[in-house]
Amino acid sequence: MFESRKFYASISLILGALMPFTFSPFDYTWLAIPALTGWLWLISRGQHVLITGFAFGLGWFACGAWWVAPTLHTYGHLPWIAAIFCVLLLGAVLALFPMLWAWLTWRISKGGAWLLLVFPAVAVIEEWLRGHLLTGLPWTALGNLLLDTPAIGWAAWFGVYGLALLPAMLAASIVLLIPHSYSESDSPNPSGRTYNQRIGAMGLSITLLLFVCAPNPSTADGTQHSVALVQGNIPQDQKWDAAFVGETMHRYGSLSSDVAEDVDIIIWPEAAIPFFLERAPGWNRWLNEQIQGWHTPLLYGGLKLMGKRAAQNGLFAHDPDLSEQPFAGKHHLVPFGEYVPSWIPFLHTLVPEIADFKPANDAGVVQARNISYGSLICYESLFPEEARGRVLAGAEVLVNVTNDAWYAKTPAAWQHFQAARMRAVETGRYVLRAANTGVTAIIQPNGVVSQQLAWWTPAVLQGAFVSSNMITPYVRWGDWPLIIIFMMLFIPVFINRSR
Repeated sequence: MFESRKFYASISLILGALMPFTFSPFDYTWLAIPALTGWLWLISRGQHVLITGFAFGLGWFACGAWWVAPTLHTYGHLPWIAAIFCVLLLGAVLALFPMLWAWLTWRISKGGAWLLLVFPAVAVIEEWLRGHLLTGLPWTALGNLLLDTPAIGWAAWFGVYGLALLPAMLAASIVLLIPHSYSESDSPNPSGRTYNQRIGAMGLSITLLLFVCAPNPSTADGTQHSVALVQGNIPQDQKWDAAFVGETMHRYGSLSSDVAEDVDIIIWPEAAIPFFLERAPGWNRWLNEQIQGWHTPLLYGGLKLMGKRAAQNGLFAHDPDLSEQPFAGKHHLVPFGEYVPSWIPFLHTLVPEIADFKPANDAGVVQARNISYGSLICYESLFPEEARGRVLAGAEVLVNVTNDAWYAKTPAAWQHFQAARMRAVETGRYVLRAANTGVTAIIQPNGVVSQQLAWWTPAVLQGAFVSSNMITPYVRWGDWPLIIIFMMLFIPVFINRSR
């Protein structure tokens, strides 16, 4: 029974379904260790490795992304059965990455002492692949678990994908310490088991040392500025409805007027103005009058026409002292949300078809009052390379404008927020996060949230941030040094296996 395919699949599915609870808003981070350890123990037995890897990934990503179903049903108008199928399909596609992780781990290590090197190294490569292939979807990236731990300082060196090394190494060390957990030919040999346990103890010591000796996160080195982040709390079913445009605009205007004289910059969320100002001269004039009266620059999420049908979603900078409005467009569009891949034209986007959204190729940085703001529009905050690119382009602070009303009151908004916190640590920048319904917050370069608004309430967050021009090792080098190192480390493993 315990060697059957159903047993391996069932246990792996359960262990994978535990993984979403290790991320926000649940934050049972410790649960990741027994989940990964139990899964690796099954892999190390060498039975049904592919199904073990796939079932774990299906539990992780299908159960973790259950909130996609009500979003597709409510705003995509799909029947429940079709929406649930889409969640399972998404989970199945993403499960291919843990399946590859499991297969490579077994194929190279055969469950022996090489587990300590192979399982963590493949974890880093697998997480990087998940963030890049098929447009990438690093949702609930394994490295996010190290936020609020002593090891978070390593993010400024190796990024979120590199941080996957630590929980994977801890799991591998524990598996090697468990007697009779190896299927390799030396496992019946007491001396072989003792050797593996010594390697496991060494791995555990190294992992704990990496936690204890982690570098301190970066600190901003510039001047302090004040900011007002406006959370409009516009329901998704009203946001794109022309009948509610007046209420939306006046709500943002009223909330901003109350604090304009006390801050250096005001920030509105993604698509706070859900129409083209070029085609609405009355509202354009109204906005100009408001900003002139405030004497304070405004960064706001809006839409820009790029032709008769083409448009970009992005961030505008409106300074009353300047005639032009700099704009930074969204580089990384949401599949099925803002565009439909050409190979499935029978589907439609969730965003109302007011235009065909196109990705931007600008630097992603806007300036206001001599401060360079790096723009991360919603989904872009999931991708470390986007934030890194903004900093390399001169961003002194990162601005994440988003609209998470799509997700209602599900864990998705908090998992999205968790990713934004990691971008702060990787880049050594403050992240100013303005969200339509939340989570609106000011995130320090060490990932700590200094201020935060209550969820799903119209309000303004007044706070301070510090600009910075320092460059972290991760921003300077990116992911490639770590990927190349691990690929090179596989060379002695392959030589050993061939012998």
